Amino acid sequence: MSPSDEPADLSMLEFFHSELVPAVASLQTGLTALLDGRESASEAAPSLVRSAGSIKAAAHIAGLAGTSALARAMEDVLEAARRDGRLPGRNADEALVAATAALVRLSRREAKDIPQAAAAEAEGLADLAMVLSRAAREPSDSIPGAEGGASLPSATTPGSASEPASASAPEPAPAQGPSRTSGSTSGSTSGPPPEPAAAECHADLSMLDLFRMELETNAAVLDAGLVALEADQRPELVEPLMRAAHSVKGAARIVGLPLAVELAHAMEDLLEACRQGRTHLETGHIDLLLAGNDVFSRLAGRPTGEIPADLAAMAGRIAELQGLLHQGLTESGPPPAAGVAAPTASDGQSAPAGPSPPPEQAPPATTGRSVPAAPAARPGPAEAGTPTGDSLVRISAANLNRFMGLAGECLVEARSLASMNGIFQRLKAGQDALSGVLAALREAVTAGEGAQNRPMPSGPGETVGCGERLAQAGRLLAGSREVLIQGMERFDLFSRRLENLSDRLYNEVVDSRMRRFSDGLHGFPRMVRDLARELGKRVSFTVAGQATKVDREILERLEAPLTHLLRNALDHGLEAPEERARLGKPETGVLTLSARHYAGMLAITVADDGRGLDPERIRDKVLERGLASPEMAAALSDAELMDFLFLPGFSTAGKVTEISGRGVGLDVVHSMVRDVGGQVRAESRPGQGMTFFLRLPLTLSVVRTLLVDVSGEAYAMPLTRIDRIVSLDKEEISELEGRQFCVFEGDTIGLVPAWRILGARGGQEAAAPAGNAGNRPGIAVVVISDRLNRYGMVVEDFLGERDLVVKPLDPRLGKVPCVSAASVMEDGSPVLILDVDDMVRAVDNLLSRGRLDRVGEASTRQSGRTKRILVVDDSLTVRETQRRLLSNRGYEVETAVDGMDGLNALRGHDFDLAVTDVDMPRMTGIELVRQIRADARLAGLPVMIVSYKDREEDRMQGLHAGADYYLSKGSFQDESLLSAVADLIGEPEA
Repeated sequence: MSPSDEPADLSMLEFFHSELVPAVASLQTGLTALLDGRESASEAAPSLVRSAGSIKAAAHIAGLAGTSALARAMEDVLEAARRDGRLPGRNADEALVAATAALVRLSRREAKDIPQAAAAEAEGLADLAMVLSRAAREPSDSIPGAEGGASLPSATTPGSASEPASASAPEPAPAQGPSRTSGSTSGSTSGPPPEPAAAECHADLSMLDLFRMELETNAAVLDAGLVALEADQRPELVEPLMRAAHSVKGAARIVGLPLAVELAHAMEDLLEACRQGRTHLETGHIDLLLAGNDVFSRLAGRPTGEIPADLAAMAGRIAELQGLLHQGLTESGPPPAAGVAAPTASDGQSAPAGPSPPPEQAPPATTGRSVPAAPAARPGPAEAGTPTGDSLVRISAANLNRFMGLAGECLVEARSLASMNGIFQRLKAGQDALSGVLAALREAVTAGEGAQNRPMPSGPGETVGCGERLAQAGRLLAGSREVLIQGMERFDLFSRRLENLSDRLYNEVVDSRMRRFSDGLHGFPRMVRDLARELGKRVSFTVAGQATKVDREILERLEAPLTHLLRNALDHGLEAPEERARLGKPETGVLTLSARHYAGMLAITVADDGRGLDPERIRDKVLERGLASPEMAAALSDAELMDFLFLPGFSTAGKVTEISGRGVGLDVVHSMVRDVGGQVRAESRPGQGMTFFLRLPLTLSVVRTLLVDVSGEAYAMPLTRIDRIVSLDKEEISELEGRQFCVFEGDTIGLVPAWRILGARGGQEAAAPAGNAGNRPGIAVVVISDRLNRYGMVVEDFLGERDLVVKPLDPRLGKVPCVSAASVMEDGSPVLILDVDDMVRAVDNLLSRGRLDRVGEASTRQSGRTKRILVVDDSLTVRETQRRLLSNRGYEVETAVDGMDGLNALRGHDFDLAVTDVDMPRMTGIELVRQIRADARLAGLPVMIVSYKDREEDRMQGLHAGADYYLSKGSFQDESLLSAVADLIGEPEA
């Protein structure tokens, strides 16, 4: 250290530190506003100049010459920006960001450690000062400083761990490839493209999480914007993409990732050439830019600590992309193809997990048709942050300010309760005085001196008559009443104000969970573009309602269903251009995705103008798979036929491709919609197109419900799962073969007592369906349904609609039959929220065993007369076949549609044997057997597995899980099943 660099004593260093911390904070705030475009250079520069000047003076006093020189160079650049209204020179914004980052690192040190830290960064500080000094002497850049946008680090308390000294220092000379501000192409293309300095990556690990967030945001902007550029390359559309690439470059420079800096710089150069009209971006150019953005998307999806290694593993790919991007600056057409492979596991890192894997796309060749892949993945919640189980939610500063304001108002209102204490004290004093007067009157009456004019002792030397005492009591009572009325009015006003505040606070909290619909669509335009090219189709893809607010959890779940619907529309719905021309349609198909709020729900529509689906083709497929009898299939309406599309494995596709045709996609759509309490339906116009309608709740944290009374208990049913509520007269109820039903909207609706499904009133007799115990006229019925069945749940009464905050059940309870969640009423009483799908399955089980109670019939089970068997299989055909075989032999048989349904039935009823399949949704047969053996009550229950899997290892797996018998469906015979059942539990009893 030279004499000029020798620092002053500790007191001067502490003075410098006290000046540095607030000045750095001011620099961060001002630069962020400037580079994000929220403030112009002339607006932001004055405070920035003052901050840099303060650091310069304090560093000079403390003897930190290098730091003082850097602050002076920053001051010169900012003074030029204030004078000219824009940042001067080239890369001034990046150098200011890097210099601020260096000052942030110093501010994190203890005062006594600052000289050593400054000495360790001396070379980097000098380089930055030189770059800034050169920029201050150059004319203003052609790109306003507001187009920056590199994110800034946040200063924390001193004593933080140190960062590498050279983490953010830019190169002293602008030798990083072509200049992004050059007005000619000569400076941009002369010489070979620079090699990325993979070995020089010294990442600032403390700031990688901020960098990852910056990547996530800007990669999404690039992904959507680049696809749009293919059709429209106006400068105002290119400019946001330049800002996004520039922000990635600046953020990568701050954290010390030169590979990412060089790639973003090359992308920015090509985009600038497009903006200036020097290059027209062809499809090949767009493919290259998207390939570069795929690198950023991949990094955004990696765990923070793996970003440097993953980036280093892609060094070769990045170098090739840089070369092709620089070639694109001088070529009028698409750049030539090169063997640039997409990032795969062979690069040294595994691809990120998530619902949509990152693309593995090469730049298209000059001949032939490229096969692009799915859109780049957005980081999932499990991999996009630190290793913690808590999910993170971004919230805007405006929302946070509103939270603070409402919280402050609630605090003021809460404290106003104290002022009411005086009113209640006055009321209490009045009541005490009145009590004394009444006591004196009582004593007088007791002593036989109740005459009104008889004198009574009032105090020492005083006598008061009873009449005066009564008048006094009247006055005290009137005063107490006045105080009480005053208190009630104030309390009522307080209650209304507090309720209003609570509603506003609650709405603000709910709003903080909401995101724009467009936030979940970043990969879709890219996916549609790439898939359409692969299929050789022309598609115009539009999204309506992008600003529609959606609950963030629902938005995250929407990605997979919407992906399936869009891919199906592209593969099966839209025709090839030649076919569309032959049919008289425009060669470019139309695919529309829209979202809006409708009747308190989120309504999403996916529509195309393709070939649609012929209902007769679906009817034939239903008959082919044995899902309905010929008579039933012939009677099905078009809407009912469309519902079959959502069954697992159901597909009308003539062939299975990598894109679709397996019958899985629409089942995924239905499962997601059902899980969140929504509805989905399809509508086809043969030859004109197909439309899918999704209705989803606006938020999962609150559900709008109908409260019903079942045996004196309140239960809540989600309104979205209720078809209708009706009030029936007894004359409208018919009976056939012991089962009650009514006719509603032309449909026959079976009536089921709700208490029978919920077990709310065991064996009691009902005087009416479900025992309408209240005084309401008629019989209250709630109509519910699934895709194939419709039932009427008979309840005692309707208690009204309520918005309930959903509280999940304790996981230790497992799946409670017919219950999905719980909530708390206004009076604090708990209420269960019913699972409508579970209730429909429970009714099916009752009907299948013929045990539906009639009106006025006690639910008394004659146990021991017949042995009971539970058949668990997801195939309707197999389930019904086994049920008939066993019922004909004399056994009492119930059925369940999957392992979870079967486990619920076993826990709620007594059986002598369980017969189960292996491969089933929600819970497999193997897991069901394990659950049975783990349950103390069910551990001794005989279990038989009947499966198509007939390999020895499959049989051993089932037996090891705890099954008593393993029978193959491949060798399934009537007698083999009956013999096996008899071996396990004997013949049915008489």
